[in-house]
Amino acid sequence: MSNKDPLVVFTPSGRRGRFPLGTPVLQAARSLGVDIDSVCGGRGICGRCQVLVSEGEFPKHGLTSKVENLSPVGKVEQEYCVTQPLAEGRRLSCSAQILGDVVIDVPSSSQVHKQVVRKEAEAHDVELDPLIRLHYVEVQQPDMHDPSGDLRRLEDALEFEWRLTDLACDVIVVQQLQKALRAGEWKVTVAVHAGHQIVAVWPGFKEHVYGLAVDIGSTTIAAHLCNLASGEVVASAGLMNPQIRFGEDLMSRVSYVMMNPGGDKEMTAAVREALNTLATEVAAQAGITPQDILEATFVGNPIMHHLLLGIDPTELGGAPFALATDRAITLWAVEIDFAIHRNARIYVLPCIAGHVGADTAGVLLAERPDLTDKITLLVDVGTNAEIVLGNNQRLLACSSPTGPAFEGAQISCGQRAAPGAIERVRIDPQTLEPRFKVIGSDLWSDEPGFAEAVAGTGVTGVCGSGIIEALAEMYLAGIIRHDGTIDGALAARNPRIQEDGRTFSYELYKATAEARALKIMQNDVRAIQLGKAALYAGVRLLMERLNISTVDRIRLAGAFGSHIDVKYAMVLGMIPDCRLDHVSSAGNAAGTGARIALLDQRSRKDIEALVRRVEKIETAVEPRFQEFFVEAMAIPHLNAPFEELRKAVQLPERTMSSTEPNQRGRRPSRRDPKPS
Repeated sequence: MSNKDPLVVFTPSGRRGRFPLGTPVLQAARSLGVDIDSVCGGRGICGRCQVLVSEGEFPKHGLTSKVENLSPVGKVEQEYCVTQPLAEGRRLSCSAQILGDVVIDVPSSSQVHKQVVRKEAEAHDVELDPLIRLHYVEVQQPDMHDPSGDLRRLEDALEFEWRLTDLACDVIVVQQLQKALRAGEWKVTVAVHAGHQIVAVWPGFKEHVYGLAVDIGSTTIAAHLCNLASGEVVASAGLMNPQIRFGEDLMSRVSYVMMNPGGDKEMTAAVREALNTLATEVAAQAGITPQDILEATFVGNPIMHHLLLGIDPTELGGAPFALATDRAITLWAVEIDFAIHRNARIYVLPCIAGHVGADTAGVLLAERPDLTDKITLLVDVGTNAEIVLGNNQRLLACSSPTGPAFEGAQISCGQRAAPGAIERVRIDPQTLEPRFKVIGSDLWSDEPGFAEAVAGTGVTGVCGSGIIEALAEMYLAGIIRHDGTIDGALAARNPRIQEDGRTFSYELYKATAEARALKIMQNDVRAIQLGKAALYAGVRLLMERLNISTVDRIRLAGAFGSHIDVKYAMVLGMIPDCRLDHVSSAGNAAGTGARIALLDQRSRKDIEALVRRVEKIETAVEPRFQEFFVEAMAIPHLNAPFEELRKAVQLPERTMSSTEPNQRGRRPSRRDPKPS
């Protein structure tokens, strides 16, 4: 950069740098590590990347900041403002270009906030048989009559005391061997991998070594530190996937790679840096160092899988969605710049197909539907829902492009699961008045003390589980018809049903002096309908292939599946009819699968064999998918009776708008925005 290039300062972070004329503000922010939210990958569609110019003299920074030092409002911003006007002074950072010295303020609404990480290690029975074993030995000291090297005498001791033969040893271990032997007065602890590879030597007696199970989600990365001797989870941590600044959904990240040469390397570096942060954090929690971590296992969707390994994910951006490899991979930690023990081993679970990844393999390993004759439906709800159906006879899998609406994206009042977000909703069917809970408080909004309890965070938006409950409650109360339209006739009963152009909205939270009103718009209902129809259609396609009309049990995996009320998911028609007591959360099953692979070496062969048995169905080329999709647009469904659901919930009589026969939902495409 030239000293004559404009100086850009971002607040409140204080990061600054010089950039050539015409550089988009968002690009400048990313290069400085300033997190600005973006769903659409810089296309000027989502509006999440809004910024403000701070005008005036800034002696501290040695510049004068002017509005004119950004490019004039262009076509992209004008088109955005047609449907969603920008507040005064706001600009889209992906569109606005730098023309001179400027101070850019990133408002809190545009920052990537720290998410409430919900991916905790669930209790799960795991047979403990780790690949890493510790062996304490006493090594014979060298003397003038025995010319053998220290490594040979260490191997002799391991053979004599532990019956370990034909051991391999890398130079990384040999470099530290002599110091360890002498510091331990010829008594050392040796870590052996898979019974044939010496990976570490410590002076004296060492009782514990550790492994790390990691689930790399497109939104959240979660890590669980395990004692390899006991199998105990001794520490857990999670953080936002820093790749979000390149695009909140996976396809936007692939598009970023396509449009920015070297973009894949940027995202690989970002996720690896995050992994090192997590390793340091969990090690500190457990009172150890990252160098005590001798093994790690990873799961993730195919794009996260490829970026972790430094593989360009471009081929996954379009048909036929070819994986670079679908096999399990074992490598050294240093090969992915993972700052744990220098000689640690990494195991990445196998992928199943182009959009059914190692995270689904982890779910399979945790749930093992192949060990029962009951027909089990596994659903990992994300931007792409990954679906597995079957039993010990046959297993089918597909991915269905549900879009990011279930996680709050593409929803007018939607947000991630963070303090202040509405997560539970109830609507009185008589008065049509709502009450709700927000993350960070145990009180309902109509209980005494609620206002004081949420004073610190406010009521800021509606997260995924809140969106599902709000729409299901609106349907049960008659506010939403069977076809998904908001019934404007009910405005006479309650002013919360409000006219909004040619449609209507429902005011969930009234505006205050500090906060805007939160409304469920007709377009929000449509976004959820599109997502749930794609999910149901994918399930229905697999059911048809198995020639079944019902399933015996349903398990909802992932952070979203952990916190959604299964009753409301079924009311909306996200999942097929089933006894409600046979529908449950699998928690972070992908992470549990990674933990099983870490702690039980035999499970690795099991999952590698199991994924080869899974039949992949590609929804993009299945002609029946569109038919199932259209039928599933209705709430809960156009013609499925949902008899089991009716035993537990009184569904309203079907009422439709006069235009329903002409309404057809658009099937989400692979290019639709998506979150994991």
